Amino acid sequence: MGVDLGVSACYVGVSVTGTQEEHTNQGFHMKLTDVLIRKTKETDKRQTMFDGGGLYITIEPNGSKLWRMKYRFGGKEKLLSFGAYPTVSLKDARERREEARKLLANGQDPGEVKKAAKVAIKAASENSFEAVAREWFEAWRTDKAQSHSSKVIAYLENDVLPWIGEMPVPDVTPKVVLSVLERISERGALDAAHRVKGIISMVMRRAIQTERAEYDPCPSLRGALPSVKVKHFAAIREPAKLGELLRAIDTYRGSYVTRAALAIIPLLFVRIGELRAARWADIDLDKGEWSFVASKTHTDHIVPLARQSVAILRDLQPLTGRGELVFPGQKPGKSFSDATINKALRSLGYDTQEVITGHGFRSTACTMLAEQLRMPIDWIERQLAHKVPGALGTAYNRTQFIDDRRRMMQSWADYLDRLKKGADVIPLRTAG
Repeated sequence: MGVDLGVSACYVGVSVTGTQEEHTNQGFHMKLTDVLIRKTKETDKRQTMFDGGGLYITIEPNGSKLWRMKYRFGGKEKLLSFGAYPTVSLKDARERREEARKLLANGQDPGEVKKAAKVAIKAASENSFEAVAREWFEAWRTDKAQSHSSKVIAYLENDVLPWIGEMPVPDVTPKVVLSVLERISERGALDAAHRVKGIISMVMRRAIQTERAEYDPCPSLRGALPSVKVKHFAAIREPAKLGELLRAIDTYRGSYVTRAALAIIPLLFVRIGELRAARWADIDLDKGEWSFVASKTHTDHIVPLARQSVAILRDLQPLTGRGELVFPGQKPGKSFSDATINKALRSLGYDTQEVITGHGFRSTACTMLAEQLRMPIDWIERQLAHKVPGALGTAYNRTQFIDDRRRMMQSWADYLDRLKKGADVIPLRTAG
């Protein structure tokens, strides 16, 4: 039994009242209106109201109002769904009915056309630059340091995807990429533009490998951007100036954790990201060793700890030793930020653009170990966890030159102590 709608409707000059079912049974077709649809409330049974031409709306027991269209194709009765009211208005539903009737008139099945459109939309979505970029990033990031991967995804989300994310990868031409790069370089971020170019190239190679594109447009842009002048990390290479810095570090009045990190980085000269990720579980203070996986080479690495380094860590252990991280930050479970060391150096009056940076201690140690202490370059390179070309590089293991490096690290720590005291340091003869 239908529902009494409590309204009247007119069709071909005949006034009728009562239920939709009664109207249909009497041979009249009631034109739907928005008022009629809105006022019809749900019951415990599905209700159906027709608009003609196969179009009707159902009012479900849960209150949903859904558009449908019945039609025949190839001798079979079929059904189309047009969506829910009021998201799809009465006007929209009628327009979709007319589109379907035109397809039928041209010998096409509206249901199959709709399915094909869905497939095309899905394929376009999976073939968009953003879809390929995120797929590439998830695969690429697995063996990368979080600090590095976070910068790469930031480049994508801020400088690339807003402009070409929805574009199908085959449409990403050299002209399209150049427009992205020029937008970045015009704001004075030339180095970022070059980095973004490399990221786009890696995404396009992923598209080629998965047969969603045929070529990488980036090599065609060689020379399109001005070259970036290589700027090395600021570093101190004069013994007297290094001594002044070490004395300044002793005066630091910031947090104890930062002070410990600032004091130990010249002794260890590891990458700042490696220091931030240091875990107590990887450090053997009795043996004087810190073992971890080098962030750049992804190889097992050992840093011998001189007596001075062990002393700093033993002083720090009562404060942070109950946690996982040696140098935790203010947020639970997180280490101090990338900028902490440089910020501390600036608080001591040092220009981190021109004089010294946290990463610059690696260059300082490399230079002075070779020039002032006459240490063999092989030992230094191994301690820096650099990749070394040739047979020596391929034979690398974490214990290579370990006894030699242990003596070198202690000599370096003793040398820094003498510099801090202001002692005259005479270059040693070869350490070999």
